[in-house]
Parts: sequence; C-alpha cells; structure tokens
Amino acid sequence: MSSSQASEAILVEGLHKSYGDWPVLWDLNLSVGWGEFVVLFGANGTGKTTLLRVLSTQARPESGTVKVSGFDCVRRAESVRSRVGVVGHSGFLYEDLTCRENLMFYGQLFRIDHIRQRVDDVLSQVGMTQRADHRVKTLSHGMQKRVAIARAILHQPQVLLLDEPEGGLDQESLAMLSSLLSEWTQAGRTVVMTTHNVELGLSWADRVAVLSDGGLQFQDSETCRDSAKLRRRLTPEPSPEADGETAQTAGNSNE
Repeated sequence: MSSSQASEAILVEGLHKSYGDWPVLWDLNLSVGWGEFVVLFGANGTGKTTLLRVLSTQARPESGTVKVSGFDCVRRAESVRSRVGVVGHSGFLYEDLTCRENLMFYGQLFRIDHIRQRVDDVLSQVGMTQRADHRVKTLSHGMQKRVAIARAILHQPQVLLLDEPEGGLDQESLAMLSSLLSEWTQAGRTVVMTTHNVELGLSWADRVAVLSDGGLQFQDSETCRDSAKLRRRLTPEPSPEADGETAQTAGNSNE
C-alpha cells in the first residue's frame, strides 16, 4: 500500500438505503482491507446488489458514510468511479460494437495511456483475443461476460465489485476468473463479490458475510470453511407458528 493510499479499501458506517417506502439496508457497517477478497451471501432481495451499487456510486445512500479508497461515494463520486471496476448483471457493453471497440471506448473515458496495448493485454487475460473484432451481439452470454470482465479491469482499478460474476461461465472461464482474482488480491487490490454458489464463494474468499435484515453478519473462520454451517445460516428456520400451521393443514387434509 502506498503512503497516499487510504488505510482501508472500503469503509461503510451506518448505511441506510431504501427504495421508496421499502427499506433495503439499514445501519449497515463494513470494513474491507487492501488485498482482501470478501464474498457476500444472502437470499434474493436482501440488498447484495444494492450494496454494490452504492459502493460503485450507481445508487445514492439516504444516510451514513460510504468511502472507497478513502473517497466519499457521494461527495467524490468521480474519484470513486475511477478506482472501481464493476461486473454486474448488465455487461455495460455496446452490442453493435466489437469487443475491441468497446474496450477502446472505455479506455478513452478513463484516459488510459498506451490504450491499444492495454486493450490487447486484457483481451488476452480473459481469453478473447481470437474474438477481439467480433461484434458483442454475436457472442454467447459466457463470452460477453468475459468481455465485461475485461472492461472492469481495463483501467486497473484498486477495487473490483462483482455481482454474481460466475453466471453463464463454463468451467474454463471460471478457472480463468479465479486465477485473475487471485492475482488481483496478491497485488494488494481488493475484491468484493456476491454469489449464491456457496462452494465457489468459500473456495475463493478470504472472508465471507451473510446479508440479512438490512445488515451484515460476518462468520467466524470455522464457519467460513464449512459449507453445511453456512447453508444453515442462509436458510431461515421455520417458526413454531409455521410448524403448527403445517401440522394443522396436514391433519385437515387427512380428515
């Protein structure tokens, strides 16, 4: 970590975020260090994507402090955007442009030096050199995801935010992504990823968290390496009232 770099890659304190009258995140706290790989688990609708959108400045929090690389995500949004790379459910790619043209466009936005060489490098990293001059709309979903990953790492961001990046990837592509992310964190950069794939998340992460009831529940090291324990944490136990209703329904059906 350089002397000018913030002490933490990500710092979230007292984050509140709602959509209309529907609260999604409330009083959420999170700290992620440099070179750390954190995986977020949670049921659908618990706010995993919303949290990544706030961290990448795509969504604005109602209250709380959110900093990435030391920059406030509200007051210094442009500085944050130059330091994060995002792989979301949308690839943020122009379908009528080729892979190379897409990356050249984003490279110009980020004012990357030696842009042509950098584009060639990231295309090689994601195994898309042979398809570099194919239009995005002609590619399979998995290949488009590879190009989206190339776009996210193009400007060598300090923090990568990945929202279920494994979707649509075959085993070869997953191995490529795993290797890339390992190199990323070894270089002192930070990764935060969401996934529903427990085994994959546990095998890639340094630390995992479960998002529920608007906040994060971090697991101890033993739970982090025990998929059965983590699955139990991710599956809510039925309430006694629900059990009673189920038993009553079953009894009525037998009458």
